[in-house]
Formats: sequence, C-alpha cells, structure tokens
Amino acid sequence: MTTAQRVWMTPVAYRRLQDELTELRTLIANEAPDDGQENTVAVQRARQTRIQQIHDLLLNAVVGEDPPDDGVAEPGMVLTVRFDQTGDEETFLLGVRGAEYGDLEVYSVSSPLGEALIGARPGDRRTYEVPSGASVPVTLLKAVPFGMHHPRG
Repeated sequence: MTTAQRVWMTPVAYRRLQDELTELRTLIANEAPDDGQENTVAVQRARQTRIQQIHDLLLNAVVGEDPPDDGVAEPGMVLTVRFDQTGDEETFLLGVRGAEYGDLEVYSVSSPLGEALIGARPGDRRTYEVPSGASVPVTLLKAVPFGMHHPRG
C-alpha cells in the first residue's frame, strides 16, 4: 500500500485551485457533444488531466499550517540559498508548483533543487544536477516558515 505525500499550500493557493477546478468542471459540463474533431478531444483530455491533478493536490493538501520554525528546509518554508559558483542568492518558497503565491518564486520538492535541499539546515552545502548533467553546489542560508517570511522592500 502506498501513501500519498501530503502537500503544503497556503489558504489562498488552495482557494485558487478550488476555483480552477470549478471552472474546468463547468467548461466540461457546458461543452457541446464531441463532434469527433481531434482538437476537441485533445482539449477535453487536457482538461480532465488537469482536473485529476488539482483533485489530487486538494485531496492531499495541508492548508495554512506553517511548518515549525526550526530552520530545516521542508515544504512550506521560504528558503534563501547561495549558488556557490556565482555567489548569487535567491529566495523562494519550497511548495507546490501550479498554485500562485504572489511574487514569490516556487520550487517543487520534486525539482532537482528542492530534492537536494530537503532536510538541509542553514550552512549546509548541497549539490543538485541540472539538465546539462553538471552538478551545482548550493548553500542554504536561511529557512523560515511561509507565514513568517517578510519580503524585501
């Protein structure tokens, strides 16, 4: 037996996904019967696929519960990292792609960077592989719960 992974998201993201689900279901319900056109079938399949994705996300959602403020990188944390080769820093939410979180960039826990950072603490150096096959070193500088994150200026 497999257990579905719980997915962290904000209440706003949860509502947006619910609204998108309602809109997609309305579109499908109001569509003219399939006239056999290839494009119509492709659109219907794409909508059904997105409905299933949203349904799975909502079913497994942990809504509005910030993770503990323990500095450990996990879903629901806003991470600040330094890319060691360039010295560049980036701040992003470790969360669910496909749900809006304002101006904050979102990296999925299943992305190469997200997977590398899970469980890291400030000062931990990790590496992740980019599509070219290169390994990129990155250092976690800070991890705070989404609800405690204060965007700059």
